[in-house]
Amino acid sequence: MANPMHDIEEEDGHRGGAWKVAYADFVTALMSLFIVLWLMTAAEPVRKAISSYFNDPRGRLHLKGTSHAGSGEALAVTRNNVGALKERLENAMRQLPEFRELGRYVLFSVTGEGLRIELQESSGGMFFEVGNSRPTRNGQVLFEALAVELSKLPNKLVIEGHTDARAYRGNGILGYTNWDLSFDRANMARRIMLASGLEESRVSEVRGFADRRPITGDPNESRNRRVSVVVTYNAG
Repeated sequence: MANPMHDIEEEDGHRGGAWKVAYADFVTALMSLFIVLWLMTAAEPVRKAISSYFNDPRGRLHLKGTSHAGSGEALAVTRNNVGALKERLENAMRQLPEFRELGRYVLFSVTGEGLRIELQESSGGMFFEVGNSRPTRNGQVLFEALAVELSKLPNKLVIEGHTDARAYRGNGILGYTNWDLSFDRANMARRIMLASGLEESRVSEVRGFADRRPITGDPNESRNRRVSVVVTYNAG
């Protein structure tokens, strides 16, 4: 004999499950509405970042240097996003095993020209052998790593060389000077980066400033010997 109470309980149970599904659908729809309203008022970089994620959630296009639209156009350094890209480059460089030792000699700064990456020398020669343009192993590793990261950006690069004020002996017409050294180091950095995959067209200038732009109060201090890679701004 059927139990009428059992039938009533079973029917109530089915009704109880149905209202939970309906409530969940309502909450989901409400959340979607809030997200849409928030996106309508969000800044353009935020909307682009979210669009990029949903178009490429695994970051494959980003790893290839392409944009969220998949058009093959890499994300460029502009005055609006330079801070975020500065942080990204710093994080990428920190992944290098050598960076624990080298980190305090590598400085990232935002300037009116673009994102400046400076490799400053130690007294014993951190990135180049003292007095010449031959790179040390540390210099080779750092410039190769920069080439890999900067290849992901479409911006033009400027590479600068700087020296301290210590002069070479015998600076006659055929003598070697700090002007020669500063340019030769910048050009060596360019050569290493091109050999590491950077396109030649990306380098717009190679500059040598000798000791004319010191960054410390003592013109003979080793930190004035440096190579700077400037990622110049794109319009935007």
